[in-house]
Amino acid sequence: MTAFDYTATPMRVRFGAGRLGEIAEEVDRLGLARVLVLSTPGHRQLAVDAAQLLGERAAGVHAGAVMHVPIASVEQARSAALSLRADCSLAIGGGSTIGLAKALALQADLPYLAVPTTYSGSEMTPVWGITQDGRKTTGRDPRVLPASVVYDPQLTESLPISTSVTSGINALAHAVEALYAPDTNPMVSLMAAEGARLIVSSLPAIAAHPRDPEARADALQGSWLCGLCLGGTTMALHHKLCHVLGGSFDLPHAPTHTVVLPHVLAYNAPAALAALAALRSALNAEDPALGLWELAGRLGAPRSLAELGLPHDALGAVVAEVGGNPYPNPRPVDHESLLALLERAWSGAAPTG
Repeated sequence: MTAFDYTATPMRVRFGAGRLGEIAEEVDRLGLARVLVLSTPGHRQLAVDAAQLLGERAAGVHAGAVMHVPIASVEQARSAALSLRADCSLAIGGGSTIGLAKALALQADLPYLAVPTTYSGSEMTPVWGITQDGRKTTGRDPRVLPASVVYDPQLTESLPISTSVTSGINALAHAVEALYAPDTNPMVSLMAAEGARLIVSSLPAIAAHPRDPEARADALQGSWLCGLCLGGTTMALHHKLCHVLGGSFDLPHAPTHTVVLPHVLAYNAPAALAALAALRSALNAEDPALGLWELAGRLGAPRSLAELGLPHDALGAVVAEVGGNPYPNPRPVDHESLLALLERAWSGAAPTG
């Protein structure tokens, strides 16, 4: 018998088509009254629609969420919350918006409800991140978990195929690293394997039929499970690399995960045999790293850091930043191996260990 520790997430979840229409009821259940609706500028209309559903409970709309949660955006949202006398927020959107709600929960003690519209899974984790002076700082704190999560697959049906694919692979990265985390356990491994299976099986269906309700629901359930994995274990080299690439070089979050994941998986594979076996089954591929890289190519996702805008001469700085901070990883990482991994990811070459 294996002994292990596992902490379950405390938030309530409502899942199903049309559940967005129940957000007012959920706010009432939580005993809250003045909701600041958060979104990115591009999702302002969605935020306005949510505010209308809230009726008199809506304190206002703040469409100022930005990728990687720069500190200036947090200060602006905090000022808006104070001026509108909000007692909570509602984050409707992807990881950027939920990240802003987390920052407000951490710095202003403002509880929030999450309504995800992508597959980032951030709503299921106690992990927060704030970028200041070109450096993204992350941490874990249970205060940044939402009071409630409303999953409405209909909200993802208009998500562009390209975003759906990269967002899904971003979620898959949580499952991959959870499978070889030093603090993984049987419960997390079960969720990781099933989350990976749901993501990998749903993405081709979404690419073929973007409004397929079953595929959209499967992807959202998969992201939920993968997010729980991220929240329940310690992430390794892949997430460290992506935090540096995003926070220091402003690369787009989900596409960066999509490019980097196959290369880190190939590198770690020899030291993570149990994880490799689970991923072979979930991805239906003898070589999961190559299978994932090929899947991204078939679905039109980016496969090189160069096409995301990273200059080649930045690779040395990435290596120095990642190598200068300790983090767990199943296979030891040195300067040469990390630089070789990044060279392949930069050029778009097939992954190899």
